[in-house]
Amino acid sequence: MNKGALLYEGKGKKLFFTEDENLLISEFKDDLTAFNAEKRGNEAGKGALNCKISTQLFKLLEKHGIKTHLVKTLDDTHQLVKKVKIIPIEVVVRNIATGSLSKRLGMKEGTILPFTLVEFYYKDDALGDPILNDEHCLMLGLVKSESDLEELKRLGREINSIMKSFFSDRKLKLVDFKVEFGIDTEGNILLSDEISPDSCRFWDMDTNEKLDKDRFRQGLGDVKVAYEEVLKRILSH
Repeated sequence: MNKGALLYEGKGKKLFFTEDENLLISEFKDDLTAFNAEKRGNEAGKGALNCKISTQLFKLLEKHGIKTHLVKTLDDTHQLVKKVKIIPIEVVVRNIATGSLSKRLGMKEGTILPFTLVEFYYKDDALGDPILNDEHCLMLGLVKSESDLEELKRLGREINSIMKSFFSDRKLKLVDFKVEFGIDTEGNILLSDEISPDSCRFWDMDTNEKLDKDRFRQGLGDVKVAYEEVLKRILSH
């Protein structure tokens, strides 16, 4: 499968056409961004680590019945994926208070939430990815019906249940994560984009050391070392 013209470039990946109109090639970048890309950096090898991590986690979720856009991994930084129409809603699932949740609600960082919280954010960089409620999603026509929103929430919680248990066995706390979904040509909702330390928060279970993109956001250093540790633990069992 050959890489064709560039279709889309985001903060962490590029998407390219292929000779098959239903398939795309996803390239993971080494770029690091934070605060709506106001802070930028580059970490050589980060793209390859995210590609490997996302591949392993998508395969894990597929084994548990979650449909994804992943077809296969082509090399260290490229995946072959199904072409989907991305639903412009970022589904954020939270287990522990930190980040914007702590800022918005005044919750102490590290507070364990009484239940899994699912939030929607508008996938629009120009607007700063604002938080949405169900009525906003319907008013903007981001989904066809309320049942679609319920399905996104269900999938978010199911993914959380699978990954939380998986990472607990590897001495990592799954603090929160962001996922995106797309609709394929047959109308199926597929998990898309990626799952990596760029889109998840991982804390060491014993020390609460942060092993994710917050190391870049907060100037904690050793981003690549942290991502390597996450991959090591994923592959450890």
